[in-house]
Amino acid sequence: MQTPPASTAANTRVRVWDLPTRMFHWALAVCVIGLGVTGTVGGEAMNWHLRLGYCALTLLLFRLVWGLVGGHWSRFASFIFSPGSLLAYLRGRGRPEHSIGHSPLGALAVFAMIAVLVLQVGSGLLSDDEIAFSGPLTRFVANANVSLATFFHKNIGKWLLLALVISHLVAIAVYVRRRQPLVAAMLHGDKTLPVTKVSAIASRDDARSRALALLVLLACAALAYWVSSLAAVTF
Repeated sequence: MQTPPASTAANTRVRVWDLPTRMFHWALAVCVIGLGVTGTVGGEAMNWHLRLGYCALTLLLFRLVWGLVGGHWSRFASFIFSPGSLLAYLRGRGRPEHSIGHSPLGALAVFAMIAVLVLQVGSGLLSDDEIAFSGPLTRFVANANVSLATFFHKNIGKWLLLALVISHLVAIAVYVRRRQPLVAAMLHGDKTLPVTKVSAIASRDDARSRALALLVLLACAALAYWVSSLAAVTF
Protein backbone atom coordinates (compact mmCIF):
# COMPACT_ATOMS: atom_id res chain seq x y z
CA MET A 1 0.00 0.00 0.00
CA GLN A 2 1.46 3.34 -1.03
CA THR A 3 1.26 6.52 1.00
CA PRO A 4 -1.46 8.63 -0.66
CA PRO A 5 -0.61 12.19 -1.65
CA ALA A 6 -2.22 15.01 0.31
CA SER A 7 -3.85 17.56 -2.02
CA THR A 8 -4.93 21.15 -1.99
CA ALA A 9 -6.73 23.10 -4.69
CA ALA A 10 -3.48 23.91 -6.48
CA ASN A 11 -0.87 21.53 -5.17
CA THR A 12 -0.37 17.94 -4.11
CA ARG A 13 2.00 16.76 -1.40
CA VAL A 14 3.73 13.54 -2.44
CA ARG A 15 5.91 11.17 -0.43
CA VAL A 16 8.99 10.99 -2.60
CA TRP A 17 11.79 9.80 -0.32
CA ASP A 18 10.90 6.94 2.00
CA LEU A 19 12.39 6.86 5.50
CA PRO A 20 15.01 4.17 4.74
CA THR A 21 16.34 6.23 1.81
CA ARG A 22 16.53 9.36 3.93
CA MET A 23 18.31 7.57 6.76
CA PHE A 24 20.75 6.02 4.28
CA HIS A 25 21.50 9.45 2.81
CA TRP A 26 22.35 11.12 6.11
CA ALA A 27 24.16 8.09 7.54
CA LEU A 28 26.34 7.89 4.44
CA ALA A 29 27.09 11.62 4.68
CA VAL A 30 28.30 11.13 8.27
CA CYS A 31 30.41 8.14 7.21
CA VAL A 32 32.04 9.99 4.32
CA ILE A 33 32.90 12.96 6.54
CA GLY A 34 34.25 10.66 9.24
CA LEU A 35 36.29 8.67 6.74
CA GLY A 36 37.80 11.85 5.34
CA VAL A 37 38.75 13.16 8.78
CA THR A 38 40.13 9.90 10.20
CA GLY A 39 42.00 9.08 6.99
CA THR A 40 43.69 12.48 7.09
CA VAL A 41 44.54 12.37 10.81
CA GLY A 42 45.89 8.82 10.64
CA GLY A 43 47.52 7.17 13.66
CA GLU A 44 45.03 5.86 16.22
CA ALA A 45 42.21 7.44 14.22
CA MET A 46 42.72 4.71 11.62
CA ASN A 47 40.86 2.32 13.91
CA TRP A 48 37.79 4.48 13.43
CA HIS A 49 38.60 4.77 9.75
CA LEU A 50 38.29 1.00 9.49
CA ARG A 51 35.02 0.89 11.43
CA LEU A 52 33.53 3.66 9.33
CA GLY A 53 34.70 1.86 6.20
CA TYR A 54 32.69 -1.21 7.18
CA CYS A 55 29.72 1.02 7.97
CA ALA A 56 30.02 2.55 4.50
CA LEU A 57 30.20 -0.94 2.99
CA THR A 58 27.00 -1.87 4.82
CA LEU A 59 25.23 1.26 3.62
CA LEU A 60 26.34 0.82 0.01
CA LEU A 61 25.19 -2.79 -0.04
CA PHE A 62 21.87 -1.65 1.42
CA ARG A 63 21.44 1.05 -1.22
CA LEU A 64 22.15 -1.37 -4.05
CA VAL A 65 19.42 -3.69 -2.78
CA TRP A 66 17.04 -0.86 -1.89
CA GLY A 67 17.49 0.49 -5.39
CA LEU A 68 15.69 -2.64 -6.57
CA VAL A 69 12.98 -3.09 -3.92
CA GLY A 70 12.61 0.31 -2.21
CA GLY A 71 10.08 3.11 -2.66
CA HIS A 72 9.20 4.10 -6.21
CA TRP A 73 11.47 7.14 -6.46
CA SER A 74 14.33 5.35 -4.69
CA ARG A 75 14.47 2.57 -7.26
CA PHE A 76 17.16 2.84 -9.90
CA ALA A 77 14.55 2.19 -12.58
CA SER A 78 12.92 5.54 -11.74
CA PHE A 79 16.04 7.57 -12.49
CA ILE A 80 17.83 5.78 -15.29
CA PHE A 81 17.71 8.28 -18.15
CA SER A 82 18.91 8.15 -21.72
CA PRO A 83 21.63 10.54 -22.97
CA GLY A 84 18.88 12.29 -24.94
CA SER A 85 16.88 12.96 -21.76
CA LEU A 86 19.96 14.37 -20.06
CA LEU A 87 20.71 16.63 -23.01
CA ALA A 88 17.10 17.84 -23.18
CA TYR A 89 17.15 18.57 -19.43
CA LEU A 90 20.36 20.58 -19.73
CA ARG A 91 18.73 22.57 -22.55
CA GLY A 92 15.79 23.43 -20.30
CA ARG A 93 13.37 20.95 -21.86
CA GLY A 94 12.97 18.58 -18.93
CA ARG A 95 9.85 16.48 -18.42
CA PRO A 96 7.45 17.01 -15.47
CA GLU A 97 8.65 13.89 -13.64
CA HIS A 98 12.17 15.33 -13.53
CA SER A 99 11.01 17.67 -10.75
CA ILE A 100 9.84 14.82 -8.49
CA GLY A 101 12.65 12.35 -7.85
CA HIS A 102 16.14 12.66 -9.25
CA SER A 103 16.53 14.81 -12.33
CA PRO A 104 18.72 13.42 -15.14
CA LEU A 105 21.63 15.51 -13.90
CA GLY A 106 20.97 14.52 -10.29
CA ALA A 107 20.74 10.86 -11.31
CA LEU A 108 24.12 11.12 -13.01
CA ALA A 109 25.57 12.55 -9.79
CA VAL A 110 24.01 9.77 -7.70
CA PHE A 111 25.41 6.99 -9.89
CA ALA A 112 28.82 8.68 -9.97
CA MET A 113 28.85 8.99 -6.17
CA ILE A 114 27.86 5.36 -5.67
CA ALA A 115 30.43 4.16 -8.21
CA VAL A 116 33.28 6.14 -6.66
CA LEU A 117 32.31 5.07 -3.14
CA VAL A 118 32.19 1.42 -4.21
CA LEU A 119 35.66 1.79 -5.74
CA GLN A 120 36.98 3.60 -2.70
CA VAL A 121 35.57 1.13 -0.18
CA GLY A 122 36.55 -1.84 -2.37
CA SER A 123 40.10 -0.57 -2.80
CA GLY A 124 40.28 -0.02 0.96
CA LEU A 125 39.49 -3.68 1.53
CA LEU A 126 42.42 -4.54 -0.74
CA SER A 127 44.87 -1.94 0.58
CA ASP A 128 48.02 -2.48 2.61
CA ASP A 129 50.04 0.45 3.98
CA GLU A 130 52.87 -1.95 4.97
CA ILE A 131 52.92 -0.35 8.42
CA ALA A 132 49.88 -1.10 10.55
CA PHE A 133 46.95 -1.77 8.26
CA SER A 134 46.12 -4.54 5.84
CA GLY A 135 42.67 -4.91 4.30
CA PRO A 136 40.80 -8.19 4.88
CA LEU A 137 40.88 -9.13 1.20
CA THR A 138 44.58 -8.56 0.50
CA ARG A 139 45.52 -12.20 0.95
CA PHE A 140 43.17 -13.24 -1.83
CA VAL A 141 44.87 -11.22 -4.59
CA ALA A 142 48.36 -10.76 -6.02
CA ASN A 143 50.74 -8.23 -4.49
CA ALA A 144 50.62 -6.15 -7.68
CA ASN A 145 46.86 -5.77 -7.30
CA VAL A 146 47.24 -4.83 -3.64
CA SER A 147 49.72 -2.11 -4.61
CA LEU A 148 47.37 -0.85 -7.32
CA ALA A 149 44.40 -0.77 -4.92
CA THR A 150 46.47 1.01 -2.27
CA PHE A 151 47.65 3.63 -4.77
CA PHE A 152 44.10 4.25 -5.98
CA HIS A 153 42.70 4.46 -2.45
CA LYS A 154 45.33 6.95 -1.26
CA ASN A 155 45.99 9.04 -4.36
CA ILE A 156 43.01 8.92 -6.69
CA GLY A 157 39.80 7.72 -5.09
CA LYS A 158 39.78 10.16 -2.20
CA TRP A 159 40.22 13.14 -4.56
CA LEU A 160 37.48 11.90 -6.88
CA LEU A 161 35.21 11.56 -3.86
CA LEU A 162 36.13 15.03 -2.61
CA ALA A 163 35.34 16.51 -6.03
CA LEU A 164 31.93 14.82 -6.04
CA VAL A 165 31.17 16.01 -2.51
CA ILE A 166 32.07 19.59 -3.43
CA SER A 167 29.94 19.44 -6.60
CA HIS A 168 27.08 18.04 -4.51
CA LEU A 169 27.33 20.93 -2.06
CA VAL A 170 27.45 23.44 -4.92
CA ALA A 171 24.32 21.87 -6.44
CA ILE A 172 22.53 22.13 -3.09
CA ALA A 173 23.50 25.80 -2.85
CA VAL A 174 22.07 26.40 -6.33
CA TYR A 175 18.80 24.69 -5.40
CA VAL A 176 18.56 26.72 -2.18
CA ARG A 177 19.20 29.93 -4.12
CA ARG A 178 16.38 28.98 -6.51
CA ARG A 179 14.12 28.28 -3.51
CA GLN A 180 13.73 24.62 -4.38
CA PRO A 181 13.25 22.54 -1.18
CA LEU A 182 15.77 19.84 -2.03
CA VAL A 183 17.22 19.51 1.47
CA ALA A 184 13.83 19.74 3.19
CA ALA A 185 12.48 16.87 1.07
CA MET A 186 15.39 14.68 2.18
CA LEU A 187 14.48 15.48 5.80
CA HIS A 188 10.72 14.89 5.82
CA GLY A 189 10.37 12.93 2.58
CA ASP A 190 7.66 14.97 0.85
CA LYS A 191 7.52 17.37 -2.07
CA THR A 192 4.68 19.76 -2.85
CA LEU A 193 3.94 19.69 -6.57
CA PRO A 194 1.44 21.48 -8.82
CA VAL A 195 -1.45 19.11 -9.56
CA THR A 196 -1.69 20.52 -13.08
CA LYS A 197 1.94 19.68 -13.75
CA VAL A 198 2.20 16.02 -12.91
CA SER A 199 0.29 13.02 -11.66
CA ALA A 200 2.87 11.71 -9.21
CA ILE A 201 3.27 8.20 -7.82
CA ALA A 202 3.93 8.25 -4.09
CA SER A 203 6.74 6.09 -2.74
CA ARG A 204 5.63 3.34 -0.42
CA ASP A 205 6.71 4.23 3.10
CA ASP A 206 4.74 2.26 5.66
CA ALA A 207 5.52 -0.12 8.51
CA ARG A 208 5.92 -3.13 6.23
CA SER A 209 8.33 -1.41 3.85
CA ARG A 210 10.35 -0.09 6.78
CA ALA A 211 10.50 -3.57 8.31
CA LEU A 212 11.76 -4.89 4.98
CA ALA A 213 14.41 -2.16 4.93
CA LEU A 214 15.54 -3.17 8.43
CA LEU A 215 15.89 -6.80 7.38
CA VAL A 216 17.88 -5.77 4.30
CA LEU A 217 20.12 -3.57 6.44
CA LEU A 218 20.77 -6.36 8.94
CA ALA A 219 21.64 -8.76 6.13
CA CYS A 220 24.05 -6.21 4.62
CA ALA A 221 25.62 -5.57 8.04
CA ALA A 222 26.10 -9.32 8.49
CA LEU A 223 27.81 -9.52 5.10
CA ALA A 224 30.08 -6.58 5.93
CA TYR A 225 30.95 -8.19 9.26
CA TRP A 226 31.81 -11.44 7.48
CA VAL A 227 34.11 -9.54 5.10
CA SER A 228 35.83 -7.87 8.06
CA SER A 229 36.34 -11.27 9.73
CA LEU A 230 38.29 -12.60 6.74
CA ALA A 231 41.37 -10.76 7.96
CA ALA A 232 41.45 -12.95 11.05
CA VAL A 233 40.76 -16.26 9.31
CA THR A 234 43.68 -18.68 9.24
CA PHE A 235 44.05 -22.03 7.49
